[in-house]
Amino acid sequence: MQQSNLLFGKEQLAEETWTALRDCTPVMLGVVPFGITCGIMGLTAKMSGVETISMSVFVFAGASQFIGITMLGAGITGSGMIILTTLLVNMRHLIMGSSLSPYMIELPFPLQAILSFFLTDEAYALTISRIHKAKYSVLYQLTVSTMLYLVWILATAAGVVLGSYISDPLTWGLDFAMPATFLVLLIPLLANRISLIVFGAAAVVSVLAALNLPGKWYIIIACLTASLIGGLLEGDSKHAQ
Repeated sequence: MQQSNLLFGKEQLAEETWTALRDCTPVMLGVVPFGITCGIMGLTAKMSGVETISMSVFVFAGASQFIGITMLGAGITGSGMIILTTLLVNMRHLIMGSSLSPYMIELPFPLQAILSFFLTDEAYALTISRIHKAKYSVLYQLTVSTMLYLVWILATAAGVVLGSYISDPLTWGLDFAMPATFLVLLIPLLANRISLIVFGAAAVVSVLAALNLPGKWYIIIACLTASLIGGLLEGDSKHAQ
């Protein structure tokens, strides 16, 4: 297991920061329309601009925010129901956190807490891709996560400001930017038989689950299935060696 080094020289600091900014720029562009939509949805649900932006500042969870805003707009004000629903949606974070735990476990607890709050699908994908290409870098993860956080807040604020002019920015087809970005990050990692099998299994299971199960359960089921198959195949491969 590769541990991160918290001590960076000036050259390494500049290199890691630049690499993080370069890698996350396309992802940030894909985040913008979703942030704008979040701002518009908040106003539609009778939330104030301050409340909508504050949700992005203190919650910072796109899917959970959309669901929470939708529930508020539907007249569901019970905090317990909203919290339970958003927790179910975000169960995939348990898997992402477990995947990164070997690299983050030696970090100071305050830094672990900050990175955990900043953990999103996009930040995770970029960080894992970086680990496979080079090694784990806490500076890389922190830079990527911070930039995505700031862009999400600014995009939400833009949605609040533009709410009276744009009814739904996702009708422009910009929502395809995010899955396209994830595919770009994923394809270079499919370098061997095991990764291809895991990818295929996850794809099939997620589509079948999405067609037959409500909500976001397909994400959790696909993640668990892929993890199980990947673990079994990796174990067999090590025994064979």
